[in-house]
Amino acid sequence: MAKKINILLLSAAVLLLVLNACRKETPVTGASSPTLPETPYNYVNHNFLIGNNPFFNQPENNQLTNEGATLGRVLFYDTKLSLNNTVACATCHKQQFAFADNTKGSVGFESKVTPRNSPAIINAGMSNGYFWDIRTSTLEEQALMPVKNHVEMGLENLDNLEIKLRKVDYYAPLFEDAFGSAEITHERISMALAQFMRSMVSYRSKYDAGLAIDFANFSALEKMGKDLFFSWEMPCQSCHSGENFNGWGTSAANIGLDDNYADNGMGDLLANQDPAYDGMFKVPSLRNVAVTAPYMHDGRFTTLEQVIDHYDTGVKKHRNLDYRLTVDGGFFFLEGDGGGNGIPIIDPIGGSGSGEPRKLNLTETQKRALVAFMQTLTDYELMRDPKFSNPFTAN
Repeated sequence: MAKKINILLLSAAVLLLVLNACRKETPVTGASSPTLPETPYNYVNHNFLIGNNPFFNQPENNQLTNEGATLGRVLFYDTKLSLNNTVACATCHKQQFAFADNTKGSVGFESKVTPRNSPAIINAGMSNGYFWDIRTSTLEEQALMPVKNHVEMGLENLDNLEIKLRKVDYYAPLFEDAFGSAEITHERISMALAQFMRSMVSYRSKYDAGLAIDFANFSALEKMGKDLFFSWEMPCQSCHSGENFNGWGTSAANIGLDDNYADNGMGDLLANQDPAYDGMFKVPSLRNVAVTAPYMHDGRFTTLEQVIDHYDTGVKKHRNLDYRLTVDGGFFFLEGDGGGNGIPIIDPIGGSGSGEPRKLNLTETQKRALVAFMQTLTDYELMRDPKFSNPFTAN
């Protein structure tokens, strides 16, 4: 009898081993599944920032859909996209900070800190250059770079990402809804992430509301700040131009943060390390700037007041200092009627000027006015909109 029992136990153990081996591709279930509405949220915005806007960066083979953005939302918040399941895209891009981070550097999957500040993602479709050094021109290319990064998310082999997500039960139907089949590839992952990021459109600020009513909703201080910002005496609008206040999407500049940069931005990125680009970084959007501190590529400034003080009297001389920040420096020119209705010619290393940093000599009231105006660019609706929130957390 004991011999028969031992044989039965051995057979059961072998069967268990076989079953476990077959479970390698078994979907992963559990409490970590996302909660999504039966009818997808509307991500296909038809506002002035999308519509027929010629500057909206959206490839023909990855048009924004509600199903694609829904999948992108789940991927954006899923920590399974990191090597050790500890961080997600949303870890460094938080909705309450307009999808920026509130620290100088962001903490990656092994608790290492990124060397640059995480920029806000909002209105990414209004740009055609991404990262501080503008290393990519499409969101599809940008989307998986943090996933592969050895500091940020650590999944350097994207084949492993595909294998990992195929084991997760909630992804097959989401991929089928988004792309017509349940096939999971890293190309589709990047496309869905790009759709979700492209849907993060900020257009409901006090400034936007004021456009149609000649800013009758502005205080006297906010109006003063707006007039200063858009005056030709100030360099603000020359760099932060366009509907998105980001220099029409591809602008970059050396703004005299240092006379010798530890991080040379675009200069370090180029294969030949062209010194003409040393110290140049992407001009970020000013939308929601009041909630995206700290500022600059390295997060050195914690307040808007410090940023304004830099441009007022703190710009350092550098061989590549943007001419718009120099004494006698010019502005960009426009193809068209010259009245702001043409296309800007972006020439990041051209222009004229003495090379000496320009002092703005702002009064304290003017500084407060500029801060007040920039605060009108905050879109509070974006930061509490459930369609951009974490689907793994009950709303």
